[in-house]
Amino acid sequence: MCYNEKDAIAEEREERTLKTVFIVDDNDVNLLSAEEALNEQYRVYTLKSARVMLELLEVIKPDLILLDIEMPEINGFEAMRLLKSNSRYAGISVIFLTGRCDETAEVLGFEMGAVDFITKPFSRLVLLNRIKTHLDIDDIIHEQTAEIRKQKDELQRLKDSIVSGLARVVENRDNMTGEHIERTTTYIKILLKALLQSGVYADEISRWDIESVALSARLHDVGKVAVSDLILNKPGKLTGEEFETMKKHVLEGEKIIGDIIDESGDQIFLHNAKLFAGCHHERWNGTGYPRGLKGEEIPLQGRIMAIVDVYDALVSDRPYKSAFSHEQAMSIISENRGSHFDPAIVDVFMEVHDRFAEVRSSQ
Repeated sequence: MCYNEKDAIAEEREERTLKTVFIVDDNDVNLLSAEEALNEQYRVYTLKSARVMLELLEVIKPDLILLDIEMPEINGFEAMRLLKSNSRYAGISVIFLTGRCDETAEVLGFEMGAVDFITKPFSRLVLLNRIKTHLDIDDIIHEQTAEIRKQKDELQRLKDSIVSGLARVVENRDNMTGEHIERTTTYIKILLKALLQSGVYADEISRWDIESVALSARLHDVGKVAVSDLILNKPGKLTGEEFETMKKHVLEGEKIIGDIIDESGDQIFLHNAKLFAGCHHERWNGTGYPRGLKGEEIPLQGRIMAIVDVYDALVSDRPYKSAFSHEQAMSIISENRGSHFDPAIVDVFMEVHDRFAEVRSSQ
């Protein structure tokens, strides 16, 4: 490779790594002075108005903006307001340029999110040092943010694996449930998204992280770890006494998750898991267990899980029964609308039942 080719590649790489700076000022002299001071170290765009800046932002996102305050048409403060109101540009560092010392203006500018003020006329060294300082700070923040995001993702994967592992322990002890946890997790997501789209309980669900809520639902049967294998895997219908013992898995699940909350803090994920565990056998008419809650006394998590849990039990083989068809399961859930199940949730379930059938047939 000849020297010229190497030089051209080096220049191209350097160009790609240069930080981009917008200089926005209606004064040609100020624009020229700032450009001459910066163009050796930065990719510089000189813009004579905030309107032109906003147009250029559609195609180029700078690392920093030098923004004059006193400009016709759109002044610096109004331009700043427009920048901060747009999520695409809100994170861009802005340094105000001003021709006069004005404490009130500085206070307002910093309140709006400016990182600094530079008084005109400015010296080349002051301008370079101020810009370098703030761009270096931005780099540090971006690096730390990326590291925090990486650590958060790693913790999320760890939490997912722990929850899934614990759920698998429960499922492996219960020979009757098969892939119950995997299917109900998918059903939960389908139903939550459908409820949100239809506007049913949307005010509450819109505040939820659907992926996190669905993950927490995997622990709804965690209390079964406290139930004897003889009862859990009995090849036939349970006696009345055995059924009463089986029912205790709900409160045991609440206790297990409650103990974790006491140790680690009441995180929203664990709060949801506890509600799924403790309320999924309650019934709309108040005849469920463990507390006989009625109607909207039952937390929404429990009312949603009730339909999902029963549907999967109906369409799955059990030692005491063969799997019902999807149509039979739909009929049973419909018949129990307003007695066992929240009628509004049943209505939404009926709108997306075919997606439940697809999940069941794919297992």
